Amino acid sequence: MRVARILGPAFLIVSLAGWELVARMELVSRRFFPPFTDILASFVHLTVTQALPLELGKTLGRMFAGFFLAIAFMVTLGVLMGRLRLLHNLCDPMVELLRPLSAPAIIPVVMLFLGIGNSMKIFVVFYACAFPILINTIDGVRGVDPLLIHTARSYGAGKLDIMRKVILPAAWPQVFSGLRISLPIALVVVITSELIGGNDGLGFFILNNMRTFHIRESYAGLVMVGVAGYALNRAAVYVDARFVGWNRMKGE
Repeated sequence: MRVARILGPAFLIVSLAGWELVARMELVSRRFFPPFTDILASFVHLTVTQALPLELGKTLGRMFAGFFLAIAFMVTLGVLMGRLRLLHNLCDPMVELLRPLSAPAIIPVVMLFLGIGNSMKIFVVFYACAFPILINTIDGVRGVDPLLIHTARSYGAGKLDIMRKVILPAAWPQVFSGLRISLPIALVVVITSELIGGNDGLGFFILNNMRTFHIRESYAGLVMVGVAGYALNRAAVYVDARFVGWNRMKGE
């Protein structure tokens, strides 16, 4: 484990050093592939001047709006579909029909109805996150040990108490797995929607600087996306350890 923790940062440093060397030796045109130190300098400058944080804030605002809407709707629907066979049979064909359609593929259609404003981007994030959350919630609810439910009933627990105190806690690890899967998807999709139809946000910032040949600034935007993605992943790992760690330990 310690070796893996050392090798990860070491590999990153070696990769960045290789990037710097290739650019400095001009094996690739520096106009299109600048040294990483130049990109880092642009990143620091754009961060200090608030240019990148402002765009990041707009992107994350849209991302979390769609993400939390997906949680609210799909966890509720997933619990109901997991418990009610009739509702599952009614909804499952539509879910399986829509699930293979990738979120970037529906962006042009959504733009026809919602334009290129925040509504379009929030909806696309919602759509992208909906199915991983829904499927994991259904599986989590259906995977609850029936013995737990029967035991709760034998002690006089009502349906609401069983749902709140037995089913939801038991299904939570599976539900949270769906949330973790959806979080990076949400970031990728919101950036894509800003690239295709946006006038602000990190996606638009990257594309606009590339169009105007501000290559270092465009790369700096990509670095910010990577930093944001890493930070979101670490936050998810922390929440996982804090609230789902008991299930991991039980599995071990």
